[in-house]
Amino acid sequence: MNKRIGFIGCGNMGGAMIGGIIKSGLVQPKNITVSDLDEKKLDHIKDSLGINTTTDSVELVNKSDIIILSVKPNIYDMVINSIKDNLTKDKLIVTIAAGVSLNHMENLLGPNYKIVRTMPNTPALVSEGMSALCPNKNISKEELHMIRAIFESFGKAELVKESLMDSVIGVSGSSPAYVFMFIEAMADAAVLGGMSRDNAYKFAAQSVLGSAKMVLQTGMHPGKLKDMVCSPGGTTIEAVSVLEKEGFRSSVIQGILACIDKSKKMSGN
Repeated sequence: MNKRIGFIGCGNMGGAMIGGIIKSGLVQPKNITVSDLDEKKLDHIKDSLGINTTTDSVELVNKSDIIILSVKPNIYDMVINSIKDNLTKDKLIVTIAAGVSLNHMENLLGPNYKIVRTMPNTPALVSEGMSALCPNKNISKEELHMIRAIFESFGKAELVKESLMDSVIGVSGSSPAYVFMFIEAMADAAVLGGMSRDNAYKFAAQSVLGSAKMVLQTGMHPGKLKDMVCSPGGTTIEAVSVLEKEGFRSSVIQGILACIDKSKKMSGN
């Protein structure tokens, strides 16, 4: 792809996306620019990835065909207001923040700009991201294909209705945090059982990775896969029984529903 991509902001999510894009080879580092006020952060990412950097977001906008807004939701309005005079209607604008709707972006910029609302997650850094994409009416099929190619360069991407974006945030955008907590808890239990910390993390993380691949690659219902591990009267069903008693599934469901509710409140839904 010979398009020039600009990232405004260089936080964890933006850095993960840039790393994934470069690793895939879809876009050359020379065609990626990042703007941020933190010069130390810029120096680090320039040295590690070989991309262009600047502290001037207007300069970035002028040099980019695709602008990805990788800043916190609470400063979106400020960032947009600082660059909108330099945004032309042929540029593609991509958002990755919770609570920032297409309608909100169109109110800030006007109705004729090309905008894609997205929600990736941090496993993009290891090319295993999961992203949701929702374009506004001004995005052509060819442009959407290009944006999808960028997001699929570091994982998988699906088109969704904007009404589902809050659910996407709960089940994938925020969920790496839940999974990391699960891995940490599994490892803590193994350490309690006498295993070294390093081995405990390796055994726990690889088991989560392998289990996820089984769901995706076999297409079998997770409950059936769970049943395959649970021998009658065995060790696994003993653990499952305790997890059910302690409200494992209910806790996960309630946590994700709380995340969805927070996302709705942020977007005014």
